[in-house]
Amino acid sequence: MLPQGECGSTQVRVPVTPKPQRGCYSAPLILPSTDSSMLAAQLVPCLITWGGCPPLVRQRASVTAFSGMGIRNSHKRKTTQKIEFTDGNYTLVTEFILLGFPTRPELQIVLFLMFLTLYAVILIGNVGLMLLIRIDPHLQTPMYFFLSNLSFVDLCYSSDIVPQMLVNFLSENKSISYYGCALQFYFFCTFADTESFILAAMAYDRYVAICNPLLYTVVMSRGICMRLIVLSYLGGNMSSLVHTSFAFILKYCDKNVINHFFCDLPPLLKLSCTDTTINEWLLSTYGSSVEIICFIIIIISYFFILLSVLKIHSSSGRKKTFSTCASHLTSVTIYQGTLLFIYSRPSYLYSPNTDKIISVFYTIFIPVLNPLIYSLRNKDVKDAAEKVLRSKVDSS
Repeated sequence: MLPQGECGSTQVRVPVTPKPQRGCYSAPLILPSTDSSMLAAQLVPCLITWGGCPPLVRQRASVTAFSGMGIRNSHKRKTTQKIEFTDGNYTLVTEFILLGFPTRPELQIVLFLMFLTLYAVILIGNVGLMLLIRIDPHLQTPMYFFLSNLSFVDLCYSSDIVPQMLVNFLSENKSISYYGCALQFYFFCTFADTESFILAAMAYDRYVAICNPLLYTVVMSRGICMRLIVLSYLGGNMSSLVHTSFAFILKYCDKNVINHFFCDLPPLLKLSCTDTTINEWLLSTYGSSVEIICFIIIIISYFFILLSVLKIHSSSGRKKTFSTCASHLTSVTIYQGTLLFIYSRPSYLYSPNTDKIISVFYTIFIPVLNPLIYSLRNKDVKDAAEKVLRSKVDSS
């Protein structure tokens, strides 16, 4: 049927070209860029034509896109990603690219060797401390029970991050799958929060040992210690589930380069194309509250410890009593301080380069330092290590 148009007083019959019913978008689109503005500009003609098609003809389309490695401009690779159109909405990201430390190739080798050495120290130090506590009968006390679990947690969350980072130093393909990224963040968050709870339990253990020494074996029985450790792991797991669930129900569209060496939450949220207000609120309130609650428990425990130490008349007695807490205080100050700095700030204060350096400190250097702090400053551990070494030398 031909509609009539009006131009002044003259009736004009304008033929209408039928709209195409098939083949509106049958060919895949080859897009030279995944930049959001360019992508939108290129899709407008398609979507206009798409809207003219009958509803029954609208199907899903595949778009092949080119994306850079994000590491060096000279190293490009082609990735195929799926864009699913559903009433104008789409999701796009099947993998993330970890930017890491973008430097010259020769420096990548240096960084690889440095972090490989540090990871070897983490393995030897933490596994060695756990075995030493396990085999020496003099170290079968609540304090060393907590210390062995602290070493286990340090080993776990560093092993969750460092191997992937070492591979990325030597590989041009620095990608991690969507679900691999989710699992890495989940395990990291679980063990990081568990360590905070264990440090709080160790502070309570020192409080009971110094302020109520006669009741120490009753209050810190094997059953109580096991309950505290189980609660620590459950608390870390609950916190991790909350953050991971809310982070990975977000939609991640055209940007998939994480400016970090592992899947951490702040740089991940920057890539989302949906509202992240709830995630940022959870990070600054719920996430920070875990660290703040543990820190308050530690502060209260050491306040009463300090009062008990001041009641000791001899300076040598005060020094000996407080020296039992020095290792724990050092570990708490380094670990809790860095975590509170990283995750308690507003999102607009995040600095990718600064955060990467601080993250290296608490993901790699703290697991290296903890066995050294608790062994070099602890007479019982040093004596047990010397005994094991002497027995090995005598047997050989």
